[in-house]
Amino acid sequence: MNHILSDRINNLATSQTLAMAALARELKAQGKDIISLSLGEPDFNTPDFIKEAAKRAVDENYSTYSPVDGYGELKEAICRKFKRDNDLDYKPANIVVSTGAKQSLYNIAQVMLNDGDEVILPAPYWVSYFEIVKLSGGVPVAVPTSIESDFKITPAQLEAAITPKTKMMWFSSPCNPSGSVYSREELTALAAVLAKHPNIYVVADEIYEHINFSGTFCSIASIPGMFDKTITVNGVAKAFAMTGYRIGYIGGPEFIAKACTKIQGQVTSGPNSPAQRATITAVDADPSVLKHMVDAFHSRRDLVVGLLQEIPGIKINVPEGAFYVFPDVSSFFGKTLRGTEIKDAMDLSMYLLAEANVATVTGDAFGNPDCIRFSYATSDDILKEALKRIKDALAA
Repeated sequence: MNHILSDRINNLATSQTLAMAALARELKAQGKDIISLSLGEPDFNTPDFIKEAAKRAVDENYSTYSPVDGYGELKEAICRKFKRDNDLDYKPANIVVSTGAKQSLYNIAQVMLNDGDEVILPAPYWVSYFEIVKLSGGVPVAVPTSIESDFKITPAQLEAAITPKTKMMWFSSPCNPSGSVYSREELTALAAVLAKHPNIYVVADEIYEHINFSGTFCSIASIPGMFDKTITVNGVAKAFAMTGYRIGYIGGPEFIAKACTKIQGQVTSGPNSPAQRATITAVDADPSVLKHMVDAFHSRRDLVVGLLQEIPGIKINVPEGAFYVFPDVSSFFGKTLRGTEIKDAMDLSMYLLAEANVATVTGDAFGNPDCIRFSYATSDDILKEALKRIKDALAA
């Protein structure tokens, strides 16, 4: 029936993270003891003070449409958050609240890209960037990085990737899937390259901002010269364990915010009203309320990195944020494990699912075919068991 569907949908790849999570659920339903390290979702509950705000919103009858770009009080709270955490002076007119940061990204692509416009994506990149850019008529230009550079793009690589057709660069810090965090010095060096190309805009995805073990965080929009050409994307899903609330937002130039509001008005209108009220409480809270979660992720990172370092053939760096590790597994390519030939990361990912009952995501989905992604957003006991199974399966 594909010939009846649009070329647009036929040419769109399925999200590999969601596909792997669905496959893991299917196998679990068949009675298999699957450990899923595939989805990027905190295993904590939403903090009680935020849940109370959501309940209050329901009781106070926040059950009607909100303004398309979000409640004014929420936009003001987001401005306070940007000032407090990122030293960014946004006004409510610069803010658009959407149904998750994924919609924020889609809005930006739709309002900024014309057919043939190039978007630089330092690889590894989050799985949906590539397809969202394509879906909007843009041309994704992946710039490969390696585990040796902590998966960060260098100024020379950025300069080399720029062409007369380059319209944007999209990146995340802390990065999904690599956990890399760009320092102020590294961002300043990238900004110096972009200063020579005033027509290139940057999308800075900072959804993992608070899950950061490096001790500092820098928004590229705070680097001199970058404020007017950066769209900062954030949300409450990851740090506040509010994935199902579906609230993301942008801060950016007013003309871009207006355009995003225009498209959102024709697609979804304003996001969920009670969730927006709960988000006011979340973004107004001092980030120290997240310390217990961040500390848990930090110690799990150390646990997982330590256990992976004990597995021969796996090459690992130490990620500074988010809740993923992205080991290089290319030493297994060309080998046969228990009768299964491992040609690439996808084969290894499927082998681990079949032999170890552990679901991971192939690095191909993130633009790096030598790696696979593990999420460590689960308990120490589950992580120890998963890594033991992986070690045994790879010992073959």
